[in-house]
Formats: sequence, structure tokens, C-alpha cells
Amino acid sequence: MKKILLFVFAIATSISVQGQDVDEIIDTYLENIGGKEAWSKVTNMQAQGIGKQGGVEYPFTATYTKEGKALISVDLQGRQFIVEAFDGETSWAMNFQTQKAEAADAESSTNYKRTSKDNFPDAFLNYKEKGYKAVLLGTEEFDGTESFKIKLTKNTMLVDGKEEDNIEIYYFDTENFVPIAVESTVMSGPGKGAKSQTILSDYQESDGLYMPYTNVTKFNGQVVFEMSMKTVKFNVEVDNKMFKMPENSTETKSKN
Repeated sequence: MKKILLFVFAIATSISVQGQDVDEIIDTYLENIGGKEAWSKVTNMQAQGIGKQGGVEYPFTATYTKEGKALISVDLQGRQFIVEAFDGETSWAMNFQTQKAEAADAESSTNYKRTSKDNFPDAFLNYKEKGYKAVLLGTEEFDGTESFKIKLTKNTMLVDGKEEDNIEIYYFDTENFVPIAVESTVMSGPGKGAKSQTILSDYQESDGLYMPYTNVTKFNGQVVFEMSMKTVKFNVEVDNKMFKMPENSTETKSKN
């Protein structure tokens, strides 16, 4: 009788998992991290924490807005460097050697503009209104955790002047209904063609909203970057001038 009950329970669990609709999974996820209404009221986010790359640790501050603007700065030996920024039109960063701001190429800025606004505060929030498509590919184990495997097709990106599909694969923990990993293929740059994987963990709450405080990025299975957030604040006072590229910038960089 015990074996029969276990067998019936296993079947029931399997049916429950396999019978999930992709929108049910996404709706449950958004509810679990604070709810659609609360996330829709987020105008900006500022996170502070510790980054680690190549064995070097450094403090960072990252600021994002609903308009798609962004600025990530790091502190290296007492000097502040802006490693990624977007002012709504131009993507730029500071050159570590010259300590001057450099604009990215036009294609990179165009792609940043296409994605940044729709990805904040969450790519799955009102995803259909953004033109995104989500498909449940089934269930699959990821690092020993049973997961829903969801394919998210975003708006196309420019790659060498051509429109290319922009696809990400998400793994949602079937118990907590939150993403634990995101996979994609690097579309351009030195790592073009590499498999990019971001591991998400340590979900924590701030102002009633939950998000992963630890992100580990891998290229072809090798860890290239780790980010551990210490504090996350929403709807803070932000001066839009901070996103603007400084006047002492250099000429636009070539993609090559």
C-alpha cells in the first residue's frame, strides 16, 4: 500500500508540474517577488555591493531607471571608474588607462536602447506588451534542482547591421517559482558565440520586493564575474545628469 501511495503521489506531482502553463508560472513568479502592481510602481533602483573578477574584489554601485538609463561604477584602490553607462541614447564607459569616457559604437548604443527599458525592472513584467514571447519547453534539472525551462524571445538585436533573434533560456525553480539561471549566446564582441550563463541565488527582500542578491556569470562554463549585493533601494532620488557622458570623452569606439 505504501508503494502504491508513493507511486500515486509521484504521478500527481508530475502531472502538476507538467500541467503548468507558462503564464501561470510567470504570474506566480511575479506574485512571489512582490506582485505586478508593486513592481509597476518602481521608477528606479540603486544597488551597492561587492564585485569579483579575475581574483580582484571591489565595491560597486549600480543605478537603473524605468527610462532605461543606467550607470555602474566601481571603486578600485580609491578611484572611481564608470564601467557601464547609458544616458538614453548613448552607451559609454571609462577607459581604465586614459581615465576618460568613451562612447560605444552606434550599434551597441542602439541595442542598449532597445533592451534596457524593457528589461527594467523585470523582463517578464508585462512581457507581452513589450512584444516578447515566452514558451515553456518543459521541465529539466539544473544543478540538481527540478526546473521549468522557459524560452523568452525578446525584440531583435542588431549584429553587424543585421536583425538577429534575441533569445534567453530561463530555469525556474519548480518549488519557489523563481529563476535560478539564465542562458544565452553572446551575440557580438570578443566572446561572440560563447555560451553565457548567469546563476541567480540568495533572494532577499527590500521594501516588499524580492530579487536575487547574488549573480554569477559564466562564459562556456568558466566563471568570469561575480556580484554580491549588500543593499538595494527603490525609487530613490536620482539626478539624471549622472548618466550623461562627460565632456572630456574620446571618439566613438570601433566594435572591432
